[in-house]
Amino acid sequence: MPPLNAARTLLSERFGFAGFRPGQEAVIGQLLAGNSALAVCPTGSGKSLCYQLPALLLEGLTVVVSPLIALMKDQVDFLRGRGIEAARLDSSVSREVFEEIQDALRTHRLKLLYVAPERFSNERFLARLKSLRIDLLVIDEAHCISEWGHNFRPDYLKLARYARELKVGRVLALTATATPAVAADICREFAIAPEAHVNTGFYRPNLFLRATACAAGERIGVLLARLKARPPGPTIVYVTLQKTAEQVATALASAGFPAEAYHAGMEAEAREAVQNRFMAADDAIVVATIAFGMGIDKANIRAVFHYNLPKSQENYAQEIGRAGRDGAPAHCEILAAAADLTVLENFTYGDTPTAEALRDLLKELLQGRAQGETFDISGYELSARHDIRQLVVSTALTYLELEGLIEATAPFYTTYQWKFLREPETILARFDAQRRAFLGRLFGLAKVGRIWNSVVLADAVQALESIREPEIPAQGGDHERGAEVPGNQRERVVKALTYLEEKGDLELQVAGVRQGYRVVRVPADHSAVWHDLRRRFAARESGDIARVAGVAALVAGEGCLVRRLLGYFGEELGHDCGHCGPCAGDRRVVLERAPANVDLASGELAALSAENPRALGGARQLARFLCGIASPALVAGKLTRHPRFGSAAEAPFAGVMEAAKAALASPRQR
Repeated sequence: MPPLNAARTLLSERFGFAGFRPGQEAVIGQLLAGNSALAVCPTGSGKSLCYQLPALLLEGLTVVVSPLIALMKDQVDFLRGRGIEAARLDSSVSREVFEEIQDALRTHRLKLLYVAPERFSNERFLARLKSLRIDLLVIDEAHCISEWGHNFRPDYLKLARYARELKVGRVLALTATATPAVAADICREFAIAPEAHVNTGFYRPNLFLRATACAAGERIGVLLARLKARPPGPTIVYVTLQKTAEQVATALASAGFPAEAYHAGMEAEAREAVQNRFMAADDAIVVATIAFGMGIDKANIRAVFHYNLPKSQENYAQEIGRAGRDGAPAHCEILAAAADLTVLENFTYGDTPTAEALRDLLKELLQGRAQGETFDISGYELSARHDIRQLVVSTALTYLELEGLIEATAPFYTTYQWKFLREPETILARFDAQRRAFLGRLFGLAKVGRIWNSVVLADAVQALESIREPEIPAQGGDHERGAEVPGNQRERVVKALTYLEEKGDLELQVAGVRQGYRVVRVPADHSAVWHDLRRRFAARESGDIARVAGVAALVAGEGCLVRRLLGYFGEELGHDCGHCGPCAGDRRVVLERAPANVDLASGELAALSAENPRALGGARQLARFLCGIASPALVAGKLTRHPRFGSAAEAPFAGVMEAAKAALASPRQR
C-alpha cells in the first residue's frame, strides 16, 4: 500500500478521524518520503498528528523533544488510550517507570519517546539513543532554536548537531509562532527544503480581538465589568508578575467568580491542582503568568484576557490561540496600560550581562588554552561567579560555538553513586576473569557509606588508567559480556555501571553535571571576541525592546487588528477581518507613559555600591537592583530583601541606569 494510503487508513482506524486537517497530509507526505519538514500551524490545529501517525508507519523510534511536561503527559495518555506504545522521560517519572522505559527501549517496543531538550545533557541518555534506530526526531516549539526568535534557548540550538550525531532519519520542526526570518533559521539548521515548509496560516475567524485603553488602576474594574457582561465559560487572564496573579485572582474571587491564581512561584502540586480543576470545569477562571497554558488542550476556552500587555506579538498569538479551539466564538481582549511597557522593557534589560562580567567570563573560558585542549564547566558555578544568569551563560557559550572557537563535547556527571541490590560477590561471579577484575577494581575505588557507594568519576578513571591490566586468557563458560565495552576508560565505567543497573544489580544515581568543551580555534585577539559578544547581547537587547515596541504598535495602531497581527507573521489577509475591535468601531488606543518620580538619591546609591561591590559595583547592576530585577549576586547577597530592591520598578531602566552612573561617578556623599 502506498505510504499516504496507509496513512489515511491509520487516520481512520487508529485515530478515529474522518479526514486530515489543513496542512497535516502535506507534512506527513514529506516525512513518509524521507524528508525533513517544518510545520507552522496555529495552536490547537493538530500538529501532534503530523508525527504520531508517521511514527506508526516508520520502523524505528520517534523521539519528541518538548519543553512542556503537561503536553507530554496528555499526548502519552492519548496514545496509550489507542494502544500505541509511548512514554515520557521527565523529572516527574518514578524510578519504576524509568526502568520500564529503559526496558521498552532495549526491546524496541517503544514507538514514541517524549523528552525535554535538557535530557540531551545526560550522557547516559545519549549513549542509549546511539544504540537505537531513530527514524524521526520531532522538535516542538521549534522557534526556540532561532537566535533571533522571541524565545531563544541554547539547548535547542544544539539539537541540530545531536540530530546529525544520532543519524536520525528525518526531522520534523513544529511551531505556532514563526516569523519568516525565524522559519528561515529553522529550515537552515535542519536542512529543510522550501517545499517541505508547510504554513497553514494564523487566521482564526472565530476569535474576536480587542484592545481597550485602561489606566493601571482601572483594569480590575474593567475586567470585572467584562466578566459580568459575559456568560460563564472557561477563561484565562494573563498577567506579567506573580504578585499580580495573586491580587487579581483574590479580587475576582471576592466578587464571586471561580478564579484561582497560577504561577511558577507556587508548589508543583498546587499548580497541578489548579490546572486539573480548570480542565474539568465549564466556568473556571485562571489568573496566570505565561507559565500556564503551554500544552493545555481545552477546546472550549471562551475568553482570554491580557490584564497586562503581552511580552511580544509571538506570545500574544500563542496565548490567544488557546481560545475557541472548538470553532465556537471566543473573546480575546487586551487591557492596555502604558505602564506595562516599562515593566516589559526592564525585564529585557535584566538579561544583558555587564561588559566586565563578559570580560571575566571570557578570560576564564579561553585565556591560556591551546587548540585541541578540552575543558569542562558548570553553568551554575559560572553564573554565580560572574553574576550572569545561567541561561545567559549558556547563550554566551553558544555564541562562542557559533563563532567556531569552542565545540561542546559530551556532557557528563562528576559523581556516580550506587546502592547494591545484590551482593557484590554474586554480581562479580557472573563475569569472566577480565571483566570481574575490572569491576572489582571499580567497586574497590568507591567511598562506602551506610547505603550508598560513590566515586568521583575523574578520580576513578585516573586510578583505573594507572593500573596495567594483566593479560587474562579467554575462558569458556556462560559468562556475561555486557559489563565492558570498547572505548576510553570513562566510557567503560559509565557503560559498566549502566549495564549493572539495567540488570537489576544496583540502583544508580548521578550528580554534578558538567559540560565538556574542546578548543577549536584560539582567537588571535581576545578583545575582538569580547567586543563581538557585547555586540551580540546588545543586539538581542535591542531586538527584545523592539518586540515590546511592536506590541505597543499593534495595540495602538490604526485599522484592522487581525490584519496587522497577521502581517507580522508574513501573512496577508487581503481584507479587513470585520470581527475585531477596530472593525467594530472601537476608538483607537492611546498609550502615553506618565513620568516616573522615583527618588534616586546619589549619596545613598554610592553607599550601597560601596557596601556591596560584587553585587552593586557597576551602574547596570545597580539599575537592576533598583528596578527589582534579580541576579545571582543579588540573590546570594540577600539584597532582593533590601527595602530599596525594586523601588524604581516603574521607572524606565535606561533612566535609572543613567542615574546610577552619575551616582557612581560622583564623590561619595556623607
